[in-house]
Amino acid sequence: MLPLLLIFPVAQSTPATPPPEEVVQIQEVRPLLGQLDTVPTFNSNSPELVLKEGILLSTFPPDGKKVPTAHLNFPFRGRFDIFAHHVAKAEPAENLRTLYLGIILHNPSSEPVKVNIWQAASYLSQPDAPFIQLPSFSQNLLGKIFAGPGDRVMSDVLRGRRQEIFPAQIEIPSGQSQMLLNLPIPVQGLTPPLNGRSTFMRLQSNGTVYAASLAMFARENPDGSERSPTLEEWQNLLNNSDVSGPRDKIPTPLEETGKPRIYGRVAGVAAGSRWRALLVDNPKARYLTIPQPGQVFSYALSSLHGGTLGTGQIQSAPMLVRYPDTAYRAHGNYGIQYNLKLPLHNNTQSPQTVSLSIQTPLKEDQLFKPGLRFFSTPARQVFFRGTVRVRYRNDQNQPQTQFVHLVQKRGQPGEPLVLLNLKPGDRSLVEVDFLYPPDATPPQVLTVSTQAEPR
Repeated sequence: MLPLLLIFPVAQSTPATPPPEEVVQIQEVRPLLGQLDTVPTFNSNSPELVLKEGILLSTFPPDGKKVPTAHLNFPFRGRFDIFAHHVAKAEPAENLRTLYLGIILHNPSSEPVKVNIWQAASYLSQPDAPFIQLPSFSQNLLGKIFAGPGDRVMSDVLRGRRQEIFPAQIEIPSGQSQMLLNLPIPVQGLTPPLNGRSTFMRLQSNGTVYAASLAMFARENPDGSERSPTLEEWQNLLNNSDVSGPRDKIPTPLEETGKPRIYGRVAGVAAGSRWRALLVDNPKARYLTIPQPGQVFSYALSSLHGGTLGTGQIQSAPMLVRYPDTAYRAHGNYGIQYNLKLPLHNNTQSPQTVSLSIQTPLKEDQLFKPGLRFFSTPARQVFFRGTVRVRYRNDQNQPQTQFVHLVQKRGQPGEPLVLLNLKPGDRSLVEVDFLYPPDATPPQVLTVSTQAEPR
């Protein structure tokens, strides 16, 4: 049981609703060791709501393009990721045309380029992955538990899957382009007529390529039925269109500290695909000493400007290129995989029971009170919805792998991912992996707790 202390009422504007109680967990909060790698991530998330055809994100060179400012001129070569999440809505309500999302790759070189698709998934909100209510903690070994397309996509990629709609490899001839994705976001038959699509891919090319994500409404056949756009139609849109709309809120400059802070949505190339960390006592140590009985410490996860939980650490991936009205950093790190290793060591003279949990404390920058703040009754807003993989050895020293699906609301302490019984002097390696899921709201923490000794 975690040591939850110091209860404070929180004022609310609605007098009819009793204010939730704040619960302060007295503890240390540590910055996360390790760092992001340098693999570039094509991050297409602005505008989230797409009502107008156009360019969502283009890293093509601006030369020869009708709107040069819509192209960021960033070449990819070797390993890179592609993340895209966009929403379609009938506007006006009777306009039920299907919006298509296209992702195009271009080979500018004089030789063919091969692009391997290591893992990839793309799902719609409806019918593939509707937002449904789920328990806060579920075993998810088979990957059948999810709520929302981003949740389902990240669960697939965490398991190393490539959805059957994606080939293992594409080859792009010299000077030509090829569609990596050409899929609909339908709204017809939905109430309300609103739908979204999340896509994530891990790719590797043996040459230079440029990438763009594009939005176009379905074209009509002579009989009035809809069809998907052709490669030529996508290329024409890329060459002659401006950025899509409506534009999202303009972000607050990072150096400004006033409230409210607008983070903005991401449209650009972020630096980083994975955060690998060996969590040990200090850089020269080989193990992580467990907390004393009844004590707890946490590591910040996905910390960001205005939400470092007192660590001063910004984990948001920096942007290599971006549109000027979009996020300054990849706040939330959607799609970034956290690979965390904890070589736990019981340095006491007694057996100890240790738990690891992911928690969603209230966001703050400096810990003005002596620990993390939670609500005694979590708020209604879901702040984390995704699958976490935990690997460890059980009491019989047998390797175990668990996939746990978590749903955490703002201010929710969370339940233990794993309980370990450590004998005096024992060491036990625990590995925690997850891809930070779209629709989550940072920050979270990874908490290590040692049960209090019985009195």
